[in-house]
Amino acid sequence: MIELGTDRLGAHGDLFYAELLAAHEGLSPEASARLNARLLLILANQVADPALLSAAIARAAEGLRA
Repeated sequence: MIELGTDRLGAHGDLFYAELLAAHEGLSPEASARLNARLLLILANQVADPALLSAAIARAAEGLRA
């Protein structure tokens, strides 16, 4: 099993979150969803580890299905 619990951004995580929120400012819900999808694909390409990406998808989907 792949461990996803490690915080690798440290204090930079808050900066990333602020940048992400700023990028979404003024976007329609549809444009916001497209931004998220594009960012996800760019970051997935950088990770380039199918097992790690599968584990991240599973973690992100936890608790979202009724």
